Amino acid sequence: MVRLDTVDSTNRYAADAARRGAPDGLVVVAEEQTAGRGRLGRTWVAPRGEALLCSVVLRPGLGVEDLHLVPTAVALAAADAAAQTSGALITLKWPNDLVAGDAKVGGVLAEVVAPDDRTGQAPSALVVGVGMNLEAGGVAALLGGEAVGRVTGLSELAGRPVARDEVFEAMLRSLRRRWGANRSPDRTTMDEYRARCSTLGRRVRADTVRGSISGLARQIDDAGRLVVELGDVELALDAADIIHLRDDPPDAGSAS
Repeated sequence: MVRLDTVDSTNRYAADAARRGAPDGLVVVAEEQTAGRGRLGRTWVAPRGEALLCSVVLRPGLGVEDLHLVPTAVALAAADAAAQTSGALITLKWPNDLVAGDAKVGGVLAEVVAPDDRTGQAPSALVVGVGMNLEAGGVAALLGGEAVGRVTGLSELAGRPVARDEVFEAMLRSLRRRWGANRSPDRTTMDEYRARCSTLGRRVRADTVRGSISGLARQIDDAGRLVVELGDVELALDAADIIHLRDDPPDAGSAS
């Protein structure tokens, strides 16, 4: 384990360590990060001491087609820890955000560390970063300098101070169980994820690199893709920023 006071990004630090041969299971945790990264080019910021900021180097015994199980297992472990330490119902918003109701508690971001020889073989490692709010003003996503979405913290949910190491240790215990001796998440990982995903069955807006679409989140397939129903068409999304939409209010002029 590596403990840092300040770092630009725990994922960047862990990825560099992986390229130098860091073993499976290396964990990097920091008091503060100054240039954390999120989806769609967003910046992740966290005031000192107000969030759990960590990254794990994992070298899975999986084929490329199953690598999505790795960040999924980490997200489930983080949700376990958040629920255990806060006493709140924590669900997962696709792809890997931790939420309490519609307020974000944290998020998970995975990055592939490619082999140095660039042979096109399977990735040598994955680095999975976790940012989890201890306080309501903890980790926040910024886009163009503006905060995105509503956030809450574990201390606020618990009604008491929740210590970083309490959450950290609970997450590592859950992750060790999920990772197992074979260095591979169990095949039931996707079933558990679906059961704990609050996006399914919701009307959503999906912001992708190609634009935005709105529809019904119908299912998550075994490849981890979100299947959105758009009228008579279904679209499977590999990556997107998802907004849960409120149901349309009933027509005031309709008969009851």
